Order: sequence, then C-alpha cells, then structure tokens
Amino acid sequence: MKRVFDILASLAGLLALGWLIGLLVILVRRDSEGPGLFAQTRVGREGRPFTCYKLRTMRQGTASVATHEMSISAVTPLGEKLRRWKLDELPQLWNVLRGDMSFVGPRPCLPVQREVIEERETRGVLALRPGITGLAQVRGIDMSRPVLLAETDAVYLASRSFTGDLILILKTVTGSGQGDHVR
Repeated sequence: MKRVFDILASLAGLLALGWLIGLLVILVRRDSEGPGLFAQTRVGREGRPFTCYKLRTMRQGTASVATHEMSISAVTPLGEKLRRWKLDELPQLWNVLRGDMSFVGPRPCLPVQREVIEERETRGVLALRPGITGLAQVRGIDMSRPVLLAETDAVYLASRSFTGDLILILKTVTGSGQGDHVR
C-alpha cells in the first residue's frame, strides 16, 4: 500500500507542481551562478547509492559535505527561503516516483557519512527506502547526532504504518521539524 501511495501521490504532485518546480529552477538560476537543479549521490535502500534531486540552495562549487558541516555563507539568498519553506525538496518527487525514495523514511545521507551509515546498518534501518521526511525530521533530529538519528529511525522502522506515515507527512507540511541545519 505504501508503494502504491508513493507512486500515485508523487505522480499527482509532479503533475500539479511541475510548473512550480520549473519556475523555481529558473529563479534559482537567476539568483546565483549554476544549474537550478542539484543532483547528489546519496545512500539508499540496502546501502545502495542513488542520485537525489533537489533545487540548488548552495552556491556553485560548495563542497559536498553534510549540511550541518557547511557554513551559512554557502546558502544563496533564495536558497535560504527555499529551505525554510522546504520547497528545495520538490524535485525529490521524481525520486519517489522512480522508487529511490519514499515520502516517509529515514533521510538519505551522503556516502561520506560513515557513522550515520554504520549506526543505521546496526539497527536494520538500511532496509527502508529513504524518505523526503521522517520521524527524526519531525522531531528536529539531524545528522549531526548519528546515534540518536539511527535510534529514532529504528523506532520508525519498528512502528511504521500507513496512518503513521500520513501523520508524519501532515506534520511536515504544517511546519514540524527543521531537518539538517547549516551552522
């Protein structure tokens, strides 16, 4: 049921919001040098790498490191607004449609975030598709705390349900949680 929901909701989202994603890509390109879309390798289900798509919120040439390890000066003026409103995540609807991600699950980390990967592997969390949002994000836990993050992801793994996923999506849309913070 979860995968059917992911396919139908991501397809509906892409059809309804494709124009907005296109407009935001143009605005990102006008705001700073570089492409409007950002593609980055992330760790997916069973630890397999996949390409994750987002609207670019960082300046061109910013190092590929965890968000909490970046300087706030790396964020573009428009990027700050996109991140605050979580609009930078809209291209991930494509990742959900393709099956790389789900709407709800552990946030995908970078391959260099070994401690996050190891903690998740120990707790069986890598069995899940990564998500656009998740329990840890709604609770305000970011990747700077890998053990707590993996423990929270494991709580989600043990208690996940379709109704619970809908509640997490609703909480995310209404502003709960902040995700990873640029320091």
